Amino acid sequence: MKIVLAYSGGLDTSVLLSWIKEAYDAEMIAFCADIGQAEELKGLEAKAKRTGASKIYIDGKGNDQVRFELTAAALAPDLQVIAPWRDERFRKAFPGRQQMIKYCKRREIPVQASAKKPFSMDRNLLHISYEAGILEDPWMDAGNKKYHGSFTTLSVFPEDAPNKPEFVTIDFKKGNAVAVNGKALSPLGVMKALNKLGGKHGVGRVDMVENRYVGMKSRGVYETPGGAILHFAHRQMESITMDREVMHLRDSLVPKYSELVYYGFWYSPERLALQSLVEESQKNVTGTVRVKLYKGNIMVAGRKSPVSLYNPRIATMEADPTKAYNQDDATGFIRLNALRLKVAAKVQRKK
Repeated sequence: MKIVLAYSGGLDTSVLLSWIKEAYDAEMIAFCADIGQAEELKGLEAKAKRTGASKIYIDGKGNDQVRFELTAAALAPDLQVIAPWRDERFRKAFPGRQQMIKYCKRREIPVQASAKKPFSMDRNLLHISYEAGILEDPWMDAGNKKYHGSFTTLSVFPEDAPNKPEFVTIDFKKGNAVAVNGKALSPLGVMKALNKLGGKHGVGRVDMVENRYVGMKSRGVYETPGGAILHFAHRQMESITMDREVMHLRDSLVPKYSELVYYGFWYSPERLALQSLVEESQKNVTGTVRVKLYKGNIMVAGRKSPVSLYNPRIATMEADPTKAYNQDDATGFIRLNALRLKVAAKVQRKK
C-alpha cells in the first residue's frame, strides 16, 4: 500500500508521516508544493526520508481538511483520502500539540515547535501565518516586545522600522503588477520585491479572529508585507481606471468570491464564472501607482494612467473649460431623487 502525504516538514506532518506509516503499514511518499516557503524547504528531502518517507516530491498547499478534500474531489474523485484527525486512534494518541512535540522528541524528529514555542507556522510566498498554542488566548499581545523573535519572520515591528519613509512605484497592466520601481518583473519577482520592501517598513502585520468553515472562531497572526502593498496599490490603480458601476458590481461579489476560495471551492463552476467577471473588470486597469511606506503604514503618493477616467478639467472646482458638466442639469436630477422622500415625509406628517 502506498500513501501520499501532503508534507510541509512542520510539527503536524512530521508526526503524521511516522504515525501513518506504522498505523497503515504503508510505504509513505511525501509531497510538498513549492509556493515560496524559502528556507523552510532546505533539508526537507533528507528530513522526510529520515522520518519514514521512501520518496519526496517538491513541486511548485492546501491549508485544512476541507480545502484538501474538495480539491481532490474536483480533480481526482476516485482518490481515497486519509484524514488522521478524524481517526479515533490518532486523536487518542495525540490529544494536543504537546503530545506531538514529545513524540517528535522521542523519535528525534527535528521540528521548530517546542514547549517554549508552542504555536504553528505556515509560510508561502504571500504570507506567513501563526496560530494555536499561546495564540489561542485572544488577549495575548503578539506585538509585545518579548515576542520580538517569534512573529517577525517576514517583517519588523512598526516601531522598529526606519524613521525615514520610502517611496515605491508599481506598474500595472490589465490589473496585473508588472514592474516595481521601474524594473520589469515576473509575478514571482513582484511579490519577492514587495515582501522585502514591506517587511523592512513593518507593513502588512495583521492580528485577527476569523470564522472557520466548520463553525468555530480561530485567532491568527499574519505577516503579509508584499500582499498588503499590492492590494493597496491595485485599489488605487482601479480608482482612476475602473467604471463606477463595474467597481460597485465587482465589490459586491468580493465577499462571495473570498468565501469560495476560503472554503475550498476553487474548482467550482461558480468560482470560475466569477473569475470571468473579475478578468473583464481588469481590462483597463493599467498605469502606475506611487506609495509611501512608513512604520507600518502604506500611503498613496500618486497615480497615473494612459486610460484614466479621471479628467481634471471636468473635476475642477473652477469654470469647466470643456462644458461637459452643466450645473443646471443637477436641478432635475435632484428633484427626481427627492420625490420619494418628499412623498414619504408628507405621509408621515399626516399620522
